Amino acid sequence: MSSESLRVWRHPRPAGAAGRCIGAGTDLPVHWRAAKRLARRIQKLAQREHLPKIIYSSPLRRCAEVAAWLKAWGWQHHQDPALLELDFGAWDGRAWDHIARTEVDAWVADFVSYAPGGGESLAELLERAGNWHPQQGCLVVSHGGWMLARRWVNEQGQVLPTAAAWPKPPAYGELWRI
Repeated sequence: MSSESLRVWRHPRPAGAAGRCIGAGTDLPVHWRAAKRLARRIQKLAQREHLPKIIYSSPLRRCAEVAAWLKAWGWQHHQDPALLELDFGAWDGRAWDHIARTEVDAWVADFVSYAPGGGESLAELLERAGNWHPQQGCLVVSHGGWMLARRWVNEQGQVLPTAAAWPKPPAYGELWRI
């Protein structure tokens, strides 16, 4: 599979996420219009580029609800937990300002190995994202953290990131060709 064949969209903005640490443990919905709008964009790209009508998504609603529209329009939909966002453990769903600054500082100091909230470390996410091998021409709806991890592995290989070097996530609904 060439690195150009993976097209990944970040899910639409989920309801109730503002100011909160949202990862694999918080299953927020998206507005149905936003899900349908993104599904239409995915469908148009697939038609334009003559791609198979197959969509992979994280099982969380903010991704799966987009794929559900495509499935309703005759697409094959595969949910895969390998596409989940980082698991923030006990931090998940909490307001960022209710997470102790010392805990956030500990994560920044050991950015790759520290498991925020006792959940999943960035090293584990990098491995999970880097080891996911879909079929050629694959279309995906996933999360900002997963997309960053996959791009990092593809572009940086075994070089481990620091907190300062970690890029900003894609915008909601944004397409990355990874």
